[in-house]
Amino acid sequence: MANSYEIAHKQSIEDPNGFWGAVAEDCHWYKKWDKVLDESGKPFFRWFSGGEMNTCYNALDYHIENGRGEQNALIYDSPVTDTIKKYTYIQFRDEVARFAGALAAQGVVKGDRVLIYMPMIPEAVIAMLACARIGAVHSVVFGGFAPKELALRIDDAKPKVIVSASCGIEVARIIAYKPLLDEAIDMAESKPDRCIIKQRPMETAVLIDGRDLDWDAVTAEAEPHDCVPVAATDPLYILYTSGTTGVPKGVVHDNGGHMVALKWTMGAVYNVDAGDVYWAASDVGWVVGHSYIVYGPLLKGCTTVLFEGKPVGTPDAGVFWRVISEHNVKVMFTAPTAFRAIKREDPQAELMKNYDLSKFKALFLAGERLDPDTLKWAENNLNVPVIDHWWQTETGWAIAGNCLGLHHFPVKEGSPTKAAPGWNLQVVDENSTPVTTGEIGSLVAKLPLPPGTLTTLWNNDPGFLAAYLEDFPGYYKTADAGFIDDEGYVFVMSRTDDIINVAGHRLSTGAMEEILCDHPDVAECAVLGVADKLKGQVPVGFMVLNAGVSRDSNKIIEETIQMVRERIGPVASFKTATVVKRLPKTRSGKILRGTIQKIADNTPYKVPATIDDPTILDEIKEALTGIGYAKGEK
Repeated sequence: MANSYEIAHKQSIEDPNGFWGAVAEDCHWYKKWDKVLDESGKPFFRWFSGGEMNTCYNALDYHIENGRGEQNALIYDSPVTDTIKKYTYIQFRDEVARFAGALAAQGVVKGDRVLIYMPMIPEAVIAMLACARIGAVHSVVFGGFAPKELALRIDDAKPKVIVSASCGIEVARIIAYKPLLDEAIDMAESKPDRCIIKQRPMETAVLIDGRDLDWDAVTAEAEPHDCVPVAATDPLYILYTSGTTGVPKGVVHDNGGHMVALKWTMGAVYNVDAGDVYWAASDVGWVVGHSYIVYGPLLKGCTTVLFEGKPVGTPDAGVFWRVISEHNVKVMFTAPTAFRAIKREDPQAELMKNYDLSKFKALFLAGERLDPDTLKWAENNLNVPVIDHWWQTETGWAIAGNCLGLHHFPVKEGSPTKAAPGWNLQVVDENSTPVTTGEIGSLVAKLPLPPGTLTTLWNNDPGFLAAYLEDFPGYYKTADAGFIDDEGYVFVMSRTDDIINVAGHRLSTGAMEEILCDHPDVAECAVLGVADKLKGQVPVGFMVLNAGVSRDSNKIIEETIQMVRERIGPVASFKTATVVKRLPKTRSGKILRGTIQKIADNTPYKVPATIDDPTILDEIKEALTGIGYAKGEK
């Protein structure tokens, strides 16, 4: 007998109009749509064309009118400032409406862009929702981003107003934002009319007369602004992701489809309902922050947690358990990187014993492949479902996952389970021909994509087609490689450029990483292919050990090499690995494998704008030199 997941997935593929039309009835519309799925502009599909709505109304006002006004909408928990602040739906709506009025007073109208360059403070979320309230298009840039990269985004989005803060806090370090913003504006050709700056007590920014305004001053004198109806197909936000040409890609998400999909996922994927406390430990500068700190939970009527801190160091590796316990979090979503950091600092989960986690029901992880060792550690210590799911900035929500609200499938290590409803996921070769079950190929999604996914790139339709739709006609290119087994479980092995060719054999570096992480002394790792004159490419491993490990690192390297040999075979040609103190990562926790590979191959590379700490690259170069790479010896 079919389960709820199978019924939903089948209908979503065979009758997308019926499926998503029924889901959309759960939202507020000023004017109902003319078409659920508008195919008139293929391959530019549109959802709910003709419909009019407002995302902010659905996220705030709707719940107040339905009796949730006194429920907490947002809990701001900042261990770096020792602050906890709670906002009810009424309080938060009032803050948003007033800042929407402040933006309107500066001439911002429907369709204008507002760039938000903020730390993890409530004002960041207020600014996002205020834009949605008046129909402006927001573009959030991760706070502290380098001026050059910020300038590129300013020139592409051409914001009328930039909203920022005087500073952000990285553990115990204060990062002044205003000098970075000033430099970016100086570099940019497009200049904003105004900058609105939230002054934080630990750093006072110098405001430029005639351009810069104080957040508190402009909100104090602003008139609250009502919600402005917008077309379902109007853009809600632009979120930039790195482009291969060095020019960032402005991924566009619309209003209507985004609202319908995100609200639905809260129940179907995460199994939470209105009134539940949901926590995505991410940043509003990333897509996870957009989807699951701000829009998803508030559209559903949940209480969302906004966390300004780190998984370790603010103050220790027990901070996640403290937040879950103190705020009665039901479901948490974060990156595997965060749990690997916690596991490394507190391998026996001793700090977890200090907190009551009885209200906690599920942990969702995404952003990097979930290695089996981290999965088992989390399962064994939390005793709740630990769910891997797979998605991208472009998709806005899960491509594949164990949809807890529909059916809880048995977990298979290394798999985010099955394609989510709405996703017709397939594996093809370079000619777009489906491969046999279990064979590795390119993971692609048959068009049309479901609602909530990207509609195009900002002012760059040709770039959208070239980046995502041209390589596999009729499909969306995920740029991930993997396979689907005979039960429909999806295995995302690596980015397609992380599949290496060793003497003619196509091998997944992700499969090797899983094996290395299975070693009891290894906290996290990266495997990448480096150039080899004989075999084309060979894999090289980088391992970070658990805190407190005192064994000879050479012995650990020998053991991991043997593990790969036993599980994959000599064909993997895995013979070289090294132990490093840390791995270079983006601020969202993704390991910069491509950069490491360029260093190893002695090819030119740029220090990525998203890197958490550039000094790590010097350590990596030293480690590579120590094993004969990065200086042309191999």
